[in-house]
Amino acid sequence: MDKSDRLRGKLSRRELLTAGLAGICTLGVVGNSGCIPAVARREDQAQEMGGLGLVRPIPASWFSERDQSRVACDLCPHRCVLADGQRSRCRVRENRHGVGYTLAYGNPALVQEDPVERKPFFHVVPGSRALSVSTAGCNLACSFCEVWDMALVRPEDVLAYDMSPELVVAHAQVSGVRAISYAFGEPVVFYEYMADIAGLAREAGLLNLIHTAGYIEPEPLRRLSETLDAANVDLKGFDPAFYREYVGGELQPVLDSLRLLRDAGVHVEITNILIPTLNDDMDTIGEMCAWIAGELGAGVPLHFARFYPLYRLAALPRTPVSTLDRARKVALEAGLDYVYIAKVTGHDGENTFCPGCGEAIIKRLGFVIEEIQMEDGSCRYCGRDIPGRWI
Repeated sequence: MDKSDRLRGKLSRRELLTAGLAGICTLGVVGNSGCIPAVARREDQAQEMGGLGLVRPIPASWFSERDQSRVACDLCPHRCVLADGQRSRCRVRENRHGVGYTLAYGNPALVQEDPVERKPFFHVVPGSRALSVSTAGCNLACSFCEVWDMALVRPEDVLAYDMSPELVVAHAQVSGVRAISYAFGEPVVFYEYMADIAGLAREAGLLNLIHTAGYIEPEPLRRLSETLDAANVDLKGFDPAFYREYVGGELQPVLDSLRLLRDAGVHVEITNILIPTLNDDMDTIGEMCAWIAGELGAGVPLHFARFYPLYRLAALPRTPVSTLDRARKVALEAGLDYVYIAKVTGHDGENTFCPGCGEAIIKRLGFVIEEIQMEDGSCRYCGRDIPGRWI
């Protein structure tokens, strides 16, 4: 979905309507029990805030009281302390007369169905589709943000859907997807909305997937992990100075989140975008890969993603494929079993190779699965178990 589609709040009609459904429930989602209220853009409901988007403030979790009507947001490592009327750095959490509110509940700016490989998850039900959901807002400020027009703005600045957790899950069921994915924007900032969706999704037999920067405090992440099946964490570099200057946060909390997710039994994959001259030093990449192998395990899939010039780093060149190839070689030599190249369609690094026999067991072309040589989560050639969520 491009920028103009997100700003218009345009949702693909294919998921909502077919020729048969249109005659039964115009502009609605149809479930086994009949019509569910329609998914709609609410251009007339900026509610109190001014602007374009739907904002429905509700009291939020992970706030603690401070003196003189101040509250502290305990959701992420920024630990914003807010006076009455102030918002946190993520733009969606606010102090209202001594009570912490979220402005990102029931108002997704993005709702779309995609291949699970786009998230990217390469070890989660290959070839399946997931319903992605995201609101406005982010608690980081990456200079290379790919969705800055949705993530680095306030909820009232983008058009949004009026979509309760129940309706999100119903929409996923009608669409026939295997999972709900909290992705594209930063799910941490719509924590309460995500948590409510995830609980309902699990009851409905859907997988819960999250693609996140992992900038969250341990206790809320531990609580969320109870309903998560898989997480792809953006480990944007392995240099604390890079994180401070180009990401707007600290490295250590992300490493802590990765350990916590592993310990909680959540399937973990990692994405590392390589930006020319900024975080593509091979020695640092080697340190990162050694940390992943030693702290998380050799079976954690690592995706090296190609950088394309955009946002505040538009003057930089795109990542040379040779740099991605070198990084992949470093990662494999560090002992990682599954190392992928992202955003280079047709690259051999899109495929999954069995670390036991070396055979290609999942062949991909972009987001398309061309061949799977696995059975019950194991390599069909040598029988080696492959980590992931396969059913």
